[in-house]
Amino acid sequence: QVQLAESGGGLVQPGGSLRLSCAVSRGIFSITAMGWYRQAPGKQRELVARVDSGDSTNYAESVKGRFTISRDNAKNTVYLQMDSLKPEDTAVYYCNVDGVAFVRRSFWGQGTQVTVAS
Repeated sequence: QVQLAESGGGLVQPGGSLRLSCAVSRGIFSITAMGWYRQAPGKQRELVARVDSGDSTNYAESVKGRFTISRDNAKNTVYLQMDSLKPEDTAVYYCNVDGVAFVRRSFWGQGTQVTVAS
């Protein structure tokens, strides 16, 4: 069964840190890009950070210098280190992976809530 297992969300005070993890099941092969998106209440889902198979990264302007995306290909896992968190970072964070499970397509996790509040 194809599955993306996200973990690491929670409640943190402004200025704090969280680390999100997304482990990809064995059902997905030939993984290329891996990334994180987020959706705040009443807003559209937006790209937070993405890393391709060559380890090139891109970030939303709003998180540059605060968030770091990385991947461990041996573990089929992507991470998002979030530092200096702000209340406006509050959202549901979704893992996204491009890979093959019968056909090449984009896969999504179920989301993990990140809440930044004092």
